[in-house]
Amino acid sequence: MANLNPPHTLSALLNQIRQCELCKAHLPLGPRPVIQASSEARLMIVGQAPGTRVHDTGIPWNDPSGDRLRRWLDLDRDTFYDPSRIAIMPMGFCYPGKGKSGDLPPRPECAPQWHGQVWPLLPNIGMTLLVGQYAQNYYLSDKPKTLTDTVRAWRQWAPDYLPLPHPSPRNTLWLKKNPWFETDVVPYIRDYVHQHLGL
Repeated sequence: MANLNPPHTLSALLNQIRQCELCKAHLPLGPRPVIQASSEARLMIVGQAPGTRVHDTGIPWNDPSGDRLRRWLDLDRDTFYDPSRIAIMPMGFCYPGKGKSGDLPPRPECAPQWHGQVWPLLPNIGMTLLVGQYAQNYYLSDKPKTLTDTVRAWRQWAPDYLPLPHPSPRNTLWLKKNPWFETDVVPYIRDYVHQHLGL
């Protein structure tokens, strides 16, 4: 759905996003869009959708998944939540509800409605972390079918895009089966992030 009156500043757009009720009827806990961004940000993290803890606090990645993601990046919470360094934009901005095995997929309305409006207002992004299959399916063309093969092919898109598995505790077994991720991919991302964030 096109926005007929797009805002001209990032601040105005973020306010508009945070007031969005586009898929209100489908949200069991109601809308609470979660996004972090500044025009100065150098790193973008595109995730899936908030869980209940993030919905309750309004703070992105404020859960065990976020703890693991910060360990991968070797960043403390103050740096991670500094919008002048890191932008965080999920595929679905609101908690989508519970499914049979974990949370439901991100609502499909969010990314087409908002992502294209956010990007032109973030001119300094040098790397985008695509966390999980929904972000990878949306942003990577001609990618392998499976998440494992996509993450294994990370050099194909680096440094612009880096596909990551979701850091959820549910993926601990995947990490054990694929030790190359933490020995090869994580150090590359960590070095790039620290260098470009001036850490």
